[in-house]
Amino acid sequence: AALLPHRINGRWALIHRPVGPASAHMWVSYSEDLRNWGGHKKILEARLGGWWDANKIGLSPPPIETSEGWLVIYHGVKSNASGVIYRLGLALFDLNEPERCLKRGDEWVFAPEEPYEQHGDVSRVVFPCGYTIAPDGDTLRIYYGAADTSIAVATASVRAMLQWLKEDS
Repeated sequence: AALLPHRINGRWALIHRPVGPASAHMWVSYSEDLRNWGGHKKILEARLGGWWDANKIGLSPPPIETSEGWLVIYHGVKSNASGVIYRLGLALFDLNEPERCLKRGDEWVFAPEEPYEQHGDVSRVVFPCGYTIAPDGDTLRIYYGAADTSIAVATASVRAMLQWLKEDS
């Protein structure tokens, strides 16, 4: 879960994933006082069928505020006969209405490929938890867990991710 860094229309917004008996989806909830939450809305669903993010999805690091919207890096889980695989995708949400998804990429952008991502306590997992943005305002350093055994860092360009979303969604 992640709290957006400032109020939107006078309310705090929290992106989270309640877990229930059905597929896990991403939701937003709102609060004026950070104690009482309401206005719960589903904002992104796990897809059905053969998609890379068909079984469950969830927010990874906190959303990144850009001039085009809230850039969200999310994890998607696909189950198959050999187990699960966690990969990362991108979505863009409206700055003033974070429940409104503007774009969602069809393909994943990061997947376990290296041996330390492929084998460990939970194999075939990349799971980002945080990031830093370099002084240039574009270079993103994403810190992620690899196979629930190691911690690693990957770099990406915020501009390139936004451009990819425009082309892939």
